[in-house]
Amino acid sequence: MKSDVIPDPAVRPGVRPGTAGGHDEAPPARDGDGGAPHRRAARPGRSRRRWGRAGLVALLVVVSVPFVFPTWWMATSSLKPMSEILRSVPTLWPQDPSFAAYGEVFRLQPFAQQYWNSLYIAVLVTAGTILVSAMAGYAFARIRFPGANALFLLVLVGLLVPSEVTIVPLFRMVNSLGLIDTHWPLVVIPVFGAPSVLATFIMRQYFLGLPGELEEAGRMDGLGRWGIFWRIAFPLSRSALSAVAIFTFLKSWNLYLEPIVYLSSKDAFTLPQALTQYVDAYGGPMWNVQLAATTLTVLPVLAVFLVAQKQFVQGLAHTGLKG
Repeated sequence: MKSDVIPDPAVRPGVRPGTAGGHDEAPPARDGDGGAPHRRAARPGRSRRRWGRAGLVALLVVVSVPFVFPTWWMATSSLKPMSEILRSVPTLWPQDPSFAAYGEVFRLQPFAQQYWNSLYIAVLVTAGTILVSAMAGYAFARIRFPGANALFLLVLVGLLVPSEVTIVPLFRMVNSLGLIDTHWPLVVIPVFGAPSVLATFIMRQYFLGLPGELEEAGRMDGLGRWGIFWRIAFPLSRSALSAVAIFTFLKSWNLYLEPIVYLSSKDAFTLPQALTQYVDAYGGPMWNVQLAATTLTVLPVLAVFLVAQKQFVQGLAHTGLKG
């Protein structure tokens, strides 16, 4: 008896459905063999990324040369004699390295005392500026009082006033108080004067970004305004404080005009003022000794930046988020 089923013309005898031309479908690619073409296709992209990264590193090395070379030349030239420093064709490395210039640094002047003067003045100015600018910045950012914006604008005007304009009246005021040839004006004036304006601006901008819920939580715990600032806002502003600390430390460490005006004895000199005193009998600079003293001067600055560079970048990133 014949079957009434009509065969499908698309299916030929001996061929399974789902195959083409009588051949079975290729099995799925395995990691051992079928994945090789995919890996070969991905290699050019990985190679391009590697070459791109190498090109970026090479570009950064070239760009960093103008910044690194002066420091390199300063450090290596401190190990050279004067005759080698003054050659028409400079050398990148001393032919006969010697640390004799470093001994002259401490023999010709009380350099250790001058180093201590700059160090403790910079630390005191940095600590005082952090405290004053943090409190002022928090007040301008979180406390609403009449004329707050006008007063803050008046404070910002301090950034536009050069220190050379105010040095004469400040000298007369310091002289009337009998504080000439002391370190008091180098500590008090930067903390409460125009140099702390930038720090106040940075702290205000950071405190503007703090959520108001933090203050509400502090009030629920029974904290007053001072407690909220000291126990909540101040610890959270660590990144902005690091930026303020680096800016302030560098400014105080490199201060030159004010020490010349206020100080007259070598034992009270700071480092920028002391570096100009290394001269020979004819008044010419002793380059190898000056460069040795300058190399020693740079070390604390590098240490401060290496310790706080991450917080420094974060502080700059947060500055100006809200106005």
